[in-house]
Amino acid sequence: MLTVDRIDSVERFEQLRPEWNGLLEASASNCVFLTWEWTCTWWKRLCEDRRLHLLAVRRSGRLVGIAPLAFRPRRLARLLPFPALEFLGTGSVGSDYLDVIAHPEEEREVTPTLAEYLARRKLTLELGQVRSTVTRARALAMELAQRGWMLSHVKTDVCPYIDLSEHTWESYLASLGSAHRYNFQRRMKNLCRRFDVRFERVDSEERRREAMRLLIDLHRRRWSERGGTSAFHTPGLVAFHEDLGRLALEQGWLRLYLLLLDGHPAAALYGFKYGGEFYFYQSGFDLAFAKHSVGLITMGLAIKSAIAEGVRCYDLLHGDEPYKYHWARDEHELVRLELYPPRLRGALHRHAAGLRQRIKGVVRHWLPRDDGYAAQVD
Repeated sequence: MLTVDRIDSVERFEQLRPEWNGLLEASASNCVFLTWEWTCTWWKRLCEDRRLHLLAVRRSGRLVGIAPLAFRPRRLARLLPFPALEFLGTGSVGSDYLDVIAHPEEEREVTPTLAEYLARRKLTLELGQVRSTVTRARALAMELAQRGWMLSHVKTDVCPYIDLSEHTWESYLASLGSAHRYNFQRRMKNLCRRFDVRFERVDSEERRREAMRLLIDLHRRRWSERGGTSAFHTPGLVAFHEDLGRLALEQGWLRLYLLLLDGHPAAALYGFKYGGEFYFYQSGFDLAFAKHSVGLITMGLAIKSAIAEGVRCYDLLHGDEPYKYHWARDEHELVRLELYPPRLRGALHRHAAGLRQRIKGVVRHWLPRDDGYAAQVD
């Protein structure tokens, strides 16, 4: 028999670390944004006024499922008049591929068990950044829909990615468009003629702290002339990446690279190698070297390094910025699943959500686009 335990304190969340990551690695949902390190750090630094509502599913004491949720109260100033349950990692931090976690041998029982638990509480669920293919979150949504819940499915974004499973660096370059391939090779050759070029991976805590400060500074300066960035724009986000970077380095996941020209840091790239995949998160470059296309060079060298490490997928994460499609041909689609309780309460919540989306659409139409999260690499 399966039991559901609601975890609502950071102390109990911290105690889950070994069990959490062991279960995640065995599950079909495995990705860096669902690790204990990412979710718990997010909770400590970016939860705002949410309350922890983490559901742990156990069989005879063994952890077999996790619904990594938080309770978000209503926020009238943000056009959110009703409370809802959201995934941990929701918001401007840039989490992708959020999901319910379940052991593959227990999936068929974990999903209805969670659905039954949530159905009794009648709280709206807003599950964002979910992959559009078969996921545990989608299975949970269908279970609730069968219990009379209203389900809304909205496409929200795409994540361009590169399938590297059959590639060497040379074969990957050959797969690119001829203009982009020629541009990269020419820029790289010119850079090596003019400078002593080094591409280094940060491998110590002292260097990580220095490189992270440099990355944030380069990124902010790059975007200051364009109205700012949403990547590192609050103290909470900076603290999140400081804590996460330390944990990711300890785990061997951190991929923080510096491009040095005659010993001077001209560009930085921040990502994670986790579970055979590379997640490109952010980059920055010194505007003094912009004419040398150091952003372009840094991205190419990071992909080359990923291939050398045996990475099977290089994921550029959410955003359809044109520069990503110079490197990537494929994409994952992301959706938001909204679930409203049966009867009047659910109908009111759904109506309010629809009104909010229409208002946001009008605002987005009149405001300039914010490309600060994923800086264009040129």
